Amino acid sequence: MCYNGSRMTKRMGYRDWRWQALWWHHFFLLWSTIDGQTRYSIPEELKQGSVVGNLAKDLGLGISDIFDRKLRVASEAGKQYFSVDAGKGELVVNDRIDREALCGQSASCVLPLQVVVENPLQSHRIEVEIRDTNDNSPVFPTKEINLKIPESVAIGKRFQLENAEDPDVGSNSLKTYTLSKNDHFSLKFKDSKNGKAVPELVLEKPLDRENNALHQLLLTALDGGNPVTSGTCTIIITVIDNNDNFPIFSENEYKATLKENSPKGTFVIKPTATDADDGLNGEIKYYFGSRTPDSVLSTFEINDITGEIVLKGALDYESSKLYMIDITAKDKGNPEMEGQCRVQLDVEDINDNAPEIMLTSKPSPVREDAPGGTVVALISARDLDSGNNGKVTLQLTTRSPFTLKPSFSNNYELITSGPLDRESFSQYNIAITATDSGSPPLSSKRTIPVSIADVNDNPPVFTQPSYNVYLKENGVAGSILYSVSASDLDFGENAKISYSILDSKVQDVSVSSYVYINSDNGSIYSMHSFDYEKLKVFQIQVQAKDQGSPSLSSNATVHVFILDQNDNAPAVIYPSSAALGSLSHQRMPRSAKAGHLVTKVTAVDADSGHNAWISYRLAEATDASLFTVNQYTGEVRTKRAVYEQDDSSQRLLIEIKDDGEPVQSSTVTVSILLEDGLHEPILDLRQKAAEPSKKHGRIALYLILSLASVSVLSLVTFFILAVKCIRNSRSSGSCCIRRSDCDDYKNPNRNLQIQLNTDGPIKYVEVLGGDMLSQSQSFRSCMSPMSEYSDFTMIKPSSTTDFKEVISVLDASLPDSTWTFESQQVSRE
Repeated sequence: MCYNGSRMTKRMGYRDWRWQALWWHHFFLLWSTIDGQTRYSIPEELKQGSVVGNLAKDLGLGISDIFDRKLRVASEAGKQYFSVDAGKGELVVNDRIDREALCGQSASCVLPLQVVVENPLQSHRIEVEIRDTNDNSPVFPTKEINLKIPESVAIGKRFQLENAEDPDVGSNSLKTYTLSKNDHFSLKFKDSKNGKAVPELVLEKPLDRENNALHQLLLTALDGGNPVTSGTCTIIITVIDNNDNFPIFSENEYKATLKENSPKGTFVIKPTATDADDGLNGEIKYYFGSRTPDSVLSTFEINDITGEIVLKGALDYESSKLYMIDITAKDKGNPEMEGQCRVQLDVEDINDNAPEIMLTSKPSPVREDAPGGTVVALISARDLDSGNNGKVTLQLTTRSPFTLKPSFSNNYELITSGPLDRESFSQYNIAITATDSGSPPLSSKRTIPVSIADVNDNPPVFTQPSYNVYLKENGVAGSILYSVSASDLDFGENAKISYSILDSKVQDVSVSSYVYINSDNGSIYSMHSFDYEKLKVFQIQVQAKDQGSPSLSSNATVHVFILDQNDNAPAVIYPSSAALGSLSHQRMPRSAKAGHLVTKVTAVDADSGHNAWISYRLAEATDASLFTVNQYTGEVRTKRAVYEQDDSSQRLLIEIKDDGEPVQSSTVTVSILLEDGLHEPILDLRQKAAEPSKKHGRIALYLILSLASVSVLSLVTFFILAVKCIRNSRSSGSCCIRRSDCDDYKNPNRNLQIQLNTDGPIKYVEVLGGDMLSQSQSFRSCMSPMSEYSDFTMIKPSSTTDFKEVISVLDASLPDSTWTFESQQVSRE
């Protein structure tokens, strides 16, 4: 009988001590730092949850960093043997660790780990050394060994036995063999080329089949662990007659080398054995050993006549680097004799595996303002080949603001190497090529997408820096004036724009009292209707602000020009009684001849431009043949001499119309009394202007002097502009010069608006002065070439003045004497 993995009974008491020792290792682990790397040392077979070391402390991280920086461990072995206790920052065992499964019988067993932390992205390499424990007993390939030995075999003959195997290493590995006590055989050892001692059975005393045809021995294999473990195998020896020469190989152990890409049928080696016997006893056939594993049988085949071994399957260096093949040579004698040898086949690596690119940490979106050297992703390369065939280099194949920085072994950091701009490139597809050092070299590619996170680095931009809006007066309150629009190159919240109006004053009133803006779409609405006569132009400062942090903004100016509508009827300012709403009474001598000036009707219109052009018409009269009204000046004159039969009381209804659309008009009624003996004109405006009442004389004098000065200035300005305008527009009947159209007359503090029209018989000029938000002064000049007189009328203040209030303080006979200066030259016949 043969039983493997057993321990001697007297050592069973050591089991508990062994596990206690493992727990002591659990608490007293070795820890060291070599070349900047952290290394731990633990025994194999620790229980799940056992502490390896305080990883956070050893890496200089706080407990909060475990959560904030997402501390995690990645194993290069594929299986996750370790994890991090998030509450304590300790590296703990996550799964059973079997050193023999991980590293085989390698003298050193080290598990490399990568510790990854984010914000910023960093990686640390640590190593965990797995120390061997004596957890495996020596094991024989079979439970028993059968030998057939002729009784004539000479003393000293050696018979090779099978080796036991112990997966443990170092002192825990296989150390020696013992043989049960017997009279005929002893145990000796032979050194093999792989350094292992091969047990051999040596005949010490001649065999006698007739006395004992069967011998049974017990072979025990012992390791060097503490406690010692062992494995046993039974040797059964059958004593046979005659055929006393064994086949003998030329070498006890053969060595061969074969490339892993060798095709099927490739010759491996030809072991040769000879037998000193004659005839059938000397004829040899070759076989694989009786305990040859299936992996060898499926890969190789042997010619039983010649002993040639050829390849019948595929070799893979990465799966098996070495094959140990037992060969048996048997003769055809009776009983048959056999000899053994071993073939060691080394598989030679070729570069048949392309390198593999692995992402240790997937890239997170990178802020576009990230500084150079920011870690984006952790990348590693792996090649299953060995030597130069397994040396891998990584490089970027496309131009981008990123580069690869080697960290350790075949690990790299993908870092930023230049400025990023999400508005130009929102995502980069980084192509990485891995190339090994084989001949020929093999390579592989992998594309890693890296998204660029937006930063609020672009302010909103309006479609234009300023806008001109032309708005008719008297519009409906709440109507839309204009819609401004801005765009932002940023993304998400950084590109969401809200609009607002910056506070400013319009005629000493906040602009928010006039307009408001929709914060979402930039539409500007009026708060009420506008009156051109009160407000002609104003400006709005609109701000567009994004929702970024910190927010960015930009401004645009909206110039709002109020367009005049014909909403004011002409207002009579002379005769004064008519201006105040009563009937105007005038006197005229019966001796007046044709062309006699009876009176003059003067009216003004608060509108501007064509809407303020005034014409006079005699609508009704007691005797229409007696009087006429000048269309342009409003002068009432006689058409003929007065007849005796003409009524002494004449009534005239004079209609005053503007030139707007629709036409606005007003009327004035003049009652004329014809008297005998009255020789001087009742209404001589020049005399009235020269002989004011004592009450208002001084005021009138001052006003006349000031208005005369302003009139002269206006006439000079008008003359210069008229000449310039007429030269530039000979083909046109009108000329309009605005502040925005004439750079020669720009003034930083005043706005000058001049309108000149030469179309038709009327010569009309309007001069507006004042700042943009307050048109407080207006000067108008009307000239009629068709009149017998050359008239110049200056009116101040502007049309916004209530004429009834003005007239109430003027002279009753000449109510506009203080406010109107008229110059008439009567043509002499």
